[in-house]
Amino acid sequence: MSRTSRYLALILRHKPETAGLTLDPKGWAPVQDVLEGLGKAGHHLTLEDLRALVAADAKGRYAFSPDEQRIRANQGHSVDVDLGLMPVLPPQWLYHGTIATFLRAIRSQGLIKGKRHHVHLSPDRDTAGAVGRRRGTPIILIVNALAMHEAGHAFYRSANGVWLTDTVPPSYIDFSGTGENDRV
Repeated sequence: MSRTSRYLALILRHKPETAGLTLDPKGWAPVQDVLEGLGKAGHHLTLEDLRALVAADAKGRYAFSPDEQRIRANQGHSVDVDLGLMPVLPPQWLYHGTIATFLRAIRSQGLIKGKRHHVHLSPDRDTAGAVGRRRGTPIILIVNALAMHEAGHAFYRSANGVWLTDTVPPSYIDFSGTGENDRV
């Protein structure tokens, strides 16, 4: 991910004040304000450049409003926003990419959202592997999302296909693919 894309993620997900932005309650910021904030930080983009950056983002992290006057991150916020996502029926299995360092905590606490609004789950193993690979050798955990849903846990699907939930208790996680050397 480029420096500019990282900075865009920072200001649209975590620290909008860094660029002099105020996100509305749904997480939107005026495009012109974003371009000005990016420029003040040394990331000089035109609207066309911003469109290209959003289109090139392999994870689909950002979305424009239909009139392209506003932009927001699709998920992953640590600031208080309401993305207006409605609960949806998840597939039976979802996946979470992690690394061995975190297995002990996950075995005892499950997957927790930490400073973000939700736990992020992937619809397929490849995506989960790519997520885990950002921090080291990936381990893919399998989450029985349908059983969680049937037990009353809500699931949401962001605009870019990431599945979100508040927490994943350990009883819904299949740790069998973690390998003998990773057991804790």
